[in-house]
Amino acid sequence: DVTHSLQQPNQSSGVTGGRPALISTISRAGIAAGVDGIFMETHFDPANAKSDGANMLPLDQLELLLTQLVALRKTVTGFE
Repeated sequence: DVTHSLQQPNQSSGVTGGRPALISTISRAGIAAGVDGIFMETHFDPANAKSDGANMLPLDQLELLLTQLVALRKTVTGFE
């Protein structure tokens, strides 16, 4: 669960924060470590999502990230 692992609860504003800039890094690390699946939340407008927007991947970035993760998975499984 990439996006929830980057969630920062109990912010001083009373709103849960997040570190979406790390979504691709954590996803790639998981694939490199051999995970069989990636879960992440995405939204076309994270700033206006009803919940968890602060740790969502913008939808327009999803296709590129998934393409990269599939390529990385093929590389990793090539060593098995």
